[in-house]
Amino acid sequence: MQQRKLGTLEVSAIGLGCMNVCHAYGPPIEEAQAIRLFQEALDAGVTHFDTAALYGFGTSETLLGKALAHRRSEFTLASKCGMTGVMQADGKKVRVIDGRPETIKATIDVALQNLQTDVIDLYYLHRWDKQVPIEDSVGALADLVRMGKVRSIGLSEVSAGTLRKAHAVHPIAAVQTEYSLWTRNPEIAVLDTCRELGVSLVAFSPVARGFLSQTPPDPATFDAKDIRSNMPRFSADNYPANLDLYMAFRMLCDEAGCTPAQFALAWLLQRDASILPIPGTTKRAHLMENIQAADVRLDPELVAAAEELINTQTVSGNRYPAQARSEVDTEEFPE
Repeated sequence: MQQRKLGTLEVSAIGLGCMNVCHAYGPPIEEAQAIRLFQEALDAGVTHFDTAALYGFGTSETLLGKALAHRRSEFTLASKCGMTGVMQADGKKVRVIDGRPETIKATIDVALQNLQTDVIDLYYLHRWDKQVPIEDSVGALADLVRMGKVRSIGLSEVSAGTLRKAHAVHPIAAVQTEYSLWTRNPEIAVLDTCRELGVSLVAFSPVARGFLSQTPPDPATFDAKDIRSNMPRFSADNYPANLDLYMAFRMLCDEAGCTPAQFALAWLLQRDASILPIPGTTKRAHLMENIQAADVRLDPELVAAAEELINTQTVSGNRYPAQARSEVDTEEFPE
């Protein structure tokens, strides 16, 4: 697979987001299946694996450690802190955004144990905790670099202004944010700022949470724990109009000679050399399909047609519900 820069590191152009195996889209898959998927990804040329303390409240990190710790020198490992699970009085864990330096430094030690490694190549602040100055959280991450527990640091879902403040404290290697044909928010300011500062942009949900796939999801079948159930774009008010866009998009994919997911990933790769998509999956067939997108070359006329068809003016619904929107720091298009 072609290689791209991730900060000072070099990784496969297509990475693997490791959330899906245990978090956000329904029940977790079997441990053996997850381990096998991670190993197959590395065997197929994926060298960029992205996980987080949040995913399964440590389960994703643990599975990745079990799968690949014995091959640690063969891949780049990214994880995240600042959004974790905290045990409540009733014995249940709830998601908490906490960017305090002491929390960040405690989280890294758990992550290293889960991942069975002594260093994480790229460690992100998963969310900016707006109760804590970004300079303080980034300062704590910089301390982890000096301690040798982390090689480089990143930010997730931040605005251009926050990126600049953070970069002034310590060099930021990467910004991770949602980016796809149907989520174009990075184009407001973050993508240009990344180019200016020499920061890589890691695109999560590059296949639009499964919408730009061979078989778009049916919201009526969503599991109770599927986060898409509360996302406006999948609501009964908006999804039918979005499916109309999809049908026209499928025709462009047929003309390009690739699957919808491959078109979506190739579109990102052709946007800018600094962009690294990290699609997630639980299935080997989808993994291999995604990897093959690195070899797809889209005709400029098809790219222009896709961008005219699917964009911030044509997609119905916001990407997040109101509560989730309040938690991120990204620039948003007006509703």
